[in-house]
Amino acid sequence: MKILIVVISCSFLLAGAACASSLQEQNKALAKRAFEELLSKGKFELAEQLYAKDFVNHGIHRDISLEEDQAALKGWHQAFPDIAIVPEKLIAEGDLVTIYWIARGTNTGTGNGLPATGKKAEQAGITIWRIVNGKIKEEWSAFDQLSMMQQLGLLPSQKPAEANESDATNKKKE
Repeated sequence: MKILIVVISCSFLLAGAACASSLQEQNKALAKRAFEELLSKGKFELAEQLYAKDFVNHGIHRDISLEEDQAALKGWHQAFPDIAIVPEKLIAEGDLVTIYWIARGTNTGTGNGLPATGKKAEQAGITIWRIVNGKIKEEWSAFDQLSMMQQLGLLPSQKPAEANESDATNKKKE
């Protein structure tokens, strides 16, 4: 009898792990589709299929709704008509999917407050999505906006600090 209980318990554990793994793979597929079709190709009509109605993008200073989030995405597409946002790495755990992505494009339009510079830009970022019932419900993202502004020539590039004579002398002593 004890063996039967152990076998049944193990079966439930394995079935649960398989279901969790399957759900995580489904969530990664949804995230990949969102990046490839909506974020990169600009198929904005897919937002209703991919995002929950009560979606929230958690910013550093304030949260924004799906409507505001999609308006910002449209602004990036206006500023960079050839934008490609490629998901490079996807990691899923529970209901979260983390995506390391690289965006590339040429700033030939205006959008999100950017003037058209004609310059190419490339940047990496990380997005974490919480996916509930097959829809993206929450987002946390970070990317290097300073580097993008420098690539576009809108902010000066950082130059290495010039070492003074005492710094050079101190390094020789070490």
